[in-house]
Amino acid sequence: MNLQQKIALTKSELVSTILVFVVILFLVMSSRLSRLTSDSSLIFQEQTEMVLTDQTDLEELILLLNNGGIDVDKEEFRWAAKILGWRTFLRGRYVFEGDYSYNGMLSKMARGIQDPASIVILPGSTPERVAETVSDKLHFDTEDFLSMLQDSVFRAEQGLKEGQLFARMLPETYLAYWTNSPKDFITKVLREFDRAIPESFHSRAESMGYSMDEILTLASIVEWEAKLEEEKAMISGLYWNRLNRGMRLQADPTINFALGERRRLLFEDYQIDHPYNTYLKRGLPPGPITNPSYSTIEATLFPEDHNYLYMVANPEGGHTFTRTFQEHQAESEKWRIWLREQYRIKRQREAQEAEQAAS
Repeated sequence: MNLQQKIALTKSELVSTILVFVVILFLVMSSRLSRLTSDSSLIFQEQTEMVLTDQTDLEELILLLNNGGIDVDKEEFRWAAKILGWRTFLRGRYVFEGDYSYNGMLSKMARGIQDPASIVILPGSTPERVAETVSDKLHFDTEDFLSMLQDSVFRAEQGLKEGQLFARMLPETYLAYWTNSPKDFITKVLREFDRAIPESFHSRAESMGYSMDEILTLASIVEWEAKLEEEKAMISGLYWNRLNRGMRLQADPTINFALGERRRLLFEDYQIDHPYNTYLKRGLPPGPITNPSYSTIEATLFPEDHNYLYMVANPEGGHTFTRTFQEHQAESEKWRIWLREQYRIKRQREAQEAEQAAS
């Protein structure tokens, strides 16, 4: 083979090598470009929540994904982020499930398009319990939330006095973003209260000679007292009967509120010198003791028409209603006898369990 033939062969081999390299490069680039535009470049087998507590860079994001059990091709992920121009990601809560393109996933966090958290406020709650529920889903702590509830400037902006704000925290499921502040969230709840309570409720309260805040105060007592939904209007009617007759409300929940705990009351508890002691003070207490539900507010505004003045708990979880104090005493004695029997059964069971454990 002469020199010209060798040179020709070398050129041919070089061209072939280049062509192979170009083809491989084309295939790799095509594959990557295909992955870049694919709607299933990233697959989240189950719902995955990612919370970015601060602005996050690409390397931190990759680490978060890996720690969350999401397997990503780090090299390809970096390449995609660079091509797409997404390098920093905003704080917030993001939820992923199913298939995503690189752009779909990265742009969501780079633009701060958060997924709202679902927050359930229960009826008959305390500020502390609601604070724990809300702070568990959003970025602030319970003290931040409680401080905002007690913020006199904020209350004044809303035209509310102490206690009136929490009573308007209507039991409901609220959607809020992780970055919302306590003020943002409470303002949202107050707007929902204004939206949910119809004008007819305000008109009804006015026709009864009471403000909406006074209605909420009585409704909060009914909320605390009523264990059964069907009893709310009856309990409301009982309290209205007492108020209209100039009687003291004598509502146990107000004593619990004054004591700061929910428990079975003792004789001496009823003697506590406190503005919320409705056994000693006439009329409504100074403010609400909890947050009533819509149905309880409605039951307070539209009570059942009856002549009951007294009630006592019964074994079925509700109340036995009576018209006279003598009837009330008889029913109360039945309740005490039932309670004593329950305590006796409990002590007997505990003794048997202790005996079995010792043998």
